[in-house]
Amino acid sequence: MLYVLLGLITVGIWLFCLFDVLTTDEGGTRLLPKFGWFLIVLLGFMIGSALWLLVGRPRVPTGPSGTPGGPSPTSPGPRPAPPRGPDDDPDFLRGLERRIRGDE
Repeated sequence: MLYVLLGLITVGIWLFCLFDVLTTDEGGTRLLPKFGWFLIVLLGFMIGSALWLLVGRPRVPTGPSGTPGGPSPTSPGPRPAPPRGPDDDPDFLRGLERRIRGDE
C-alpha cells in the first residue's frame, strides 16, 4: 500500500510539473526555453521535475515585506471600511433602548 501511495505522489508531482511548464509564459522560464524544460520534465520524470522546481521555474515576485505577490500596480490601495451593522450604530442602540422601555 505504501508503494502505491508513493507512486501516486510521484506521478502527481510529475504531472504538476508538466502542467506548470506548459502554462508558464515563454519568457518566464530560467536557463532554457520552455520547450527544453518540457522535454527535460517529460523524459527525466522525477529528476526533470526536481530540476524544473529548483532551477527552471520562474521566481514568485515578493512584496516589500517578503511575502509572495506584493502589491500590484493595479491595486486600489487601502480597502474601504466594511459596512457597519445596526448594533454598531449608537443612534440605533438608543432608539432600541427607548422602544424596549416603551418611551416611544
